[in-house]
Amino acid sequence: MKRSFLFIAAIAMGGAVFAQRQPNTQEGQFTFDTDKPFTLLELDQNDEPIPTKKKKPKRKTFYGIKTKKAFTRKGFGDKTVVELFYVLKKPDVPTGFARDVYWYDFTRKELRKTSLAAFDVKKGVLAHGPYKKLQGDDVIEEGIFFKGTKHARWMRYNRQNLVEDKEKYYKGWPKESLVTYYDPNERKKLKEITPIEYGEKEGYYYFFHENGQIAVQGEYHFGERVNDWIENYPSGKRKRIITYPKEPYEKESRPFVRKEWDEKGKEIYSK
Repeated sequence: MKRSFLFIAAIAMGGAVFAQRQPNTQEGQFTFDTDKPFTLLELDQNDEPIPTKKKKPKRKTFYGIKTKKAFTRKGFGDKTVVELFYVLKKPDVPTGFARDVYWYDFTRKELRKTSLAAFDVKKGVLAHGPYKKLQGDDVIEEGIFFKGTKHARWMRYNRQNLVEDKEKYYKGWPKESLVTYYDPNERKKLKEITPIEYGEKEGYYYFFHENGQIAVQGEYHFGERVNDWIENYPSGKRKRIITYPKEPYEKESRPFVRKEWDEKGKEIYSK
């Protein structure tokens, strides 16, 4: 089974103390005290599109949302690759903070995977519903999308029709991911997303202020913090940027505060 990108977290923000603008890199210094987290496996029990005998599912309607068929074709002969999928009938944006967004590009006439920021409802439409990828007569990948994100079980097969990889998602996040809420009973006010896959850290982490604004966001790669970690005030204004090495395990490079602002948006430090 191929090793996938993994998500997790526990880091910095708010009242973290910096000596000479060098952040303390001990894990505990960057971790919020949170309630016992839920796994996404617990949260999606009612989200799977399970047909019932009492009511016949509507055609081209998935998770209660109407779609239309689409496809792409590339290559020639036995190497021809066909993708069969569905897209939303009405323009919409992805739900949540998933890293990868899948959408049909009107200009390129292809199904693309990009960041959320790169998606434009004027340029394309989100994939939503069952997906199947074939090479010749062989299915090489299949799964389901939810508003542009991978959802539920995804399978990849080799040319002998044997399972090569199997993954489970919840609206773009690996299902082992952990989430906490400010209101754990109602689960409406998200507090922290700690994405996990195969028990390792890798990918994007989010922590939210109670008013819903993003407090901290950053990225892990092979269990190490990489690139810029960004902190924001509850107002949404930028607070500071902490820069980590671009690649994991660069022990010679130490993290540092690159920029910092006060609550009014005035820059108070820059390196």
